[in-house]
Amino acid sequence: MSYELATIKCDVVLDVAVADLQPGSVDNEQLLALFRDMEFKGWVDELQRNEGAVAAEVGDDQPGNPSSEKQYSVILDEESFQQWLDRLSAAALFAFDTETTSLNYMQARVVGVSFAIEPGEAAYVPFGHDYIDAPTQLSEERVLGALKPLLEDAKVAKLGQNLKYDANVLANHGITLRGIAEDTMLESYVLDSTGSRHDMDSLALKYLGQSTIHFEDIAGKGAKQLSFNQIALEQAGPYAAEDADITLCLHQALAPKLSEAPSLVSVYRDIELPLVGVLSRIERNGALISRDMLAVQSMEIADKLKQLEQQAYDIAGGKFNLSSPKQLGEILFERLEIPVIRKTPKGAPSTAEEVLVELAHDYPLPQVILDYRGLAKLKSTYTDKLPQLIDPQTGRVHTSYHQAVAATGRLSSSDPNLQNIPIRSAEGRRIRKAFVAPQGYKILAADYSQIELRIMAHLSGDEGLINAFKNGEDIHRATAAEVFGVELDAVSDEQRRNAKAINFGLIYGMSAFGLGRQLHIGRNEAQQYIDLYFERYPGVREYMDNTRAVAAEKGYVETLFGRRLHLPEINARNGQRRQAAERTAINAPMQGTAADIIKRAMIAVDDYLSEQQPDAKMIMQVHDELIFEAPEAETKQTAAVVKTVMEKAALPAVEISVPLIVDAGIGDNWGEAH
Repeated sequence: MSYELATIKCDVVLDVAVADLQPGSVDNEQLLALFRDMEFKGWVDELQRNEGAVAAEVGDDQPGNPSSEKQYSVILDEESFQQWLDRLSAAALFAFDTETTSLNYMQARVVGVSFAIEPGEAAYVPFGHDYIDAPTQLSEERVLGALKPLLEDAKVAKLGQNLKYDANVLANHGITLRGIAEDTMLESYVLDSTGSRHDMDSLALKYLGQSTIHFEDIAGKGAKQLSFNQIALEQAGPYAAEDADITLCLHQALAPKLSEAPSLVSVYRDIELPLVGVLSRIERNGALISRDMLAVQSMEIADKLKQLEQQAYDIAGGKFNLSSPKQLGEILFERLEIPVIRKTPKGAPSTAEEVLVELAHDYPLPQVILDYRGLAKLKSTYTDKLPQLIDPQTGRVHTSYHQAVAATGRLSSSDPNLQNIPIRSAEGRRIRKAFVAPQGYKILAADYSQIELRIMAHLSGDEGLINAFKNGEDIHRATAAEVFGVELDAVSDEQRRNAKAINFGLIYGMSAFGLGRQLHIGRNEAQQYIDLYFERYPGVREYMDNTRAVAAEKGYVETLFGRRLHLPEINARNGQRRQAAERTAINAPMQGTAADIIKRAMIAVDDYLSEQQPDAKMIMQVHDELIFEAPEAETKQTAAVVKTVMEKAALPAVEISVPLIVDAGIGDNWGEAH
């Protein structure tokens, strides 16, 4: 059968002759539509560039030739600038963008600004282009001085793409951006967090069918890439003006789609947009870290790495490169003859982390490798790198928070990534101790207790879970008592650990196989635990079954606040993909609701601090935790207010049937306060 299937069939009756199968004339319009539909961005760019070149050669004035449609101008004289200022002052909404010297928001300087009020018309006002033979430009003092009242007026509505960045760089010039009315990155993200990337180029292609000028097109790539102030205005002007124009056009395309779902409008208006200014302040506040403490930790980790390296050599019977998958594979599976449990796509024995975790139950070397990898990552990512990220002017580390990355609504961070500092290992906890309070201040850490399990209790309506939380019981101990059929005070530490694995495993859609691996028990025994859990908490099973059904019908699930997570694979024929989507469907309402709640808390706490305690600062957000710096004399008062505000953050939009509990700690560093 395989032979027959693989044989080219030469006797099929066709309704065309070979002579008919000749290339015809190219239909660029159809081809462009196909490329856009398939998101072939490179081919779209190439086709549009070729069309533009042909149009330019023949002087074509047809639609589709960007030069004939767009009115982009570079403003170099006072009269034109004043005309734009008057128009901006009278506009109900204008698109606004900055061009800068760097992506580092703490170091970047603005070199020009662009505006758009009507689609197809935009202007770029440069003042910092300093390449040889650059034309005379209006001064920075004149341009930013004239714009400052407009940009700081909360009543003047501004539109942008990722305005948090613009707010941060304007702050470097003493301008506080207010009146953030629309942000196309957030409109796209709230509309469909998984539908595409949310950068301007991707959105322009998806919603406008338009390929934009890419930064690399005018600045080059790699080590020779120019900063924006070095780019000639002949190229910089159209690029900058297009940014403002495309942003305006995107808003006009996205706003009607968003308005079709009032719950999404609420998420956008009440959560995401107000958070922009809050995150900007947190980022600029930064966190103080101890170089000395990190240097000591780095040396100690280096010593431990040497010890682990030697331990690995002793077990392996010789030296090898612990960071080489090939050499490690040879040691594990050839020299030590450990069974191969998984292979790479190329057929080599896998040494991936999950494989080593499984092998570590029975063999010593995989555990040594895991310990080595974990410590090496801590050293390279945190103890070595954090000091390099200290801003020379502020003496602090300033992370970047990203609103439009995680599909569930959670924030992510980078440079440094604060979300991934380990809490379970002693070394990870020590890194937190390097985040210190300045003289006269304390660190305050406020953390939601088991918020996703509490949301699970509310969503499922299960009386057993709800009562356990209302009675203030240790939920893992209460679950152990139910599942293992013992009294609360008779629950052993091992039973509590197993119950904790079940509680958290089920909200992440863990299977009996996964639970068994985590608890080091057989699949059948793990399945018995899960069955017992569902017997004791039938509301949870019902919630999960209903959620799968709703997700399959609608193609998305929602948080309590109306945020949607679309699940394109929920009805996939491939069983693995469908089951993965179902697990996501079960977890997303819990994780997404928790994300919505902490975002609402951040907005409310920021309002309180700015009005009542301006000397206290929110300096970090990590998962379900907010971290503050507060004057020593005010720390207890700040802690009490923060705790109250966070515990009521869901109200009045949503009333959760179990209490939200916040644990607040105070210390000289983050490790002590957590």
